[in-house]
Amino acid sequence: MSGRRVSPGRAGRLRLRRRLDTALRGADVLERKLLFLMDRERVLRQAEEAAARLWSSRLREAETWLLRGTLLSGEQALAQAATVDRATVTIAYTTAMGVQHPAGVTCTPAARSPDDPTLRNSALVRAEAAYRDAVTTAAEYASAREATRRVAAEVRRTRQRVRALRHHWIPLLSGELAAAEQSLEQTEHEESVRRRWASASGRAAVTGSRRV
Repeated sequence: MSGRRVSPGRAGRLRLRRRLDTALRGADVLERKLLFLMDRERVLRQAEEAAARLWSSRLREAETWLLRGTLLSGEQALAQAATVDRATVTIAYTTAMGVQHPAGVTCTPAARSPDDPTLRNSALVRAEAAYRDAVTTAAEYASAREATRRVAAEVRRTRQRVRALRHHWIPLLSGELAAAEQSLEQTEHEESVRRRWASASGRAAVTGSRRV
């Protein structure tokens, strides 16, 4: 089957049985893990899609207000609207079936300080607030997308391992075990035949000696 030498005797057969049992248990464990991860991936992908829709909506709203503010006060007002502060993002992680992935995100948008220029019209004020929301939803979307990506990657790896066990190693070990059992059965049969032959030869020799 595999080209590998099957260990002779009962000890070799026992080792093969243990390896086969280990492979079968491993496949069962991996299949349960795969089912869990597939369900987890489905939930995460739904959350990712919802986050993507929300981010897209908030971004369109921000862009609309930005366009209005620029039309009212010109592009120079847009250049002056930038703040010195920057947004900060903190990602929380969790572990599911050995897969570490983002579980949530905390985003603190940039804040306008008293030293920053004053926005020239209410549309730019609305645009700034809308962009803060857009930044927050973008961080949430990025977190959800990364969580989906990591779990999906583990789903693929686990599925490959299950296939390797079910379609390669388990059939291989089963074939080796069958060959070992056949070989052991043949050896035991030959030994039994030799014992019967030896016993019969011994009885014949005793009978012949008595006749003499």
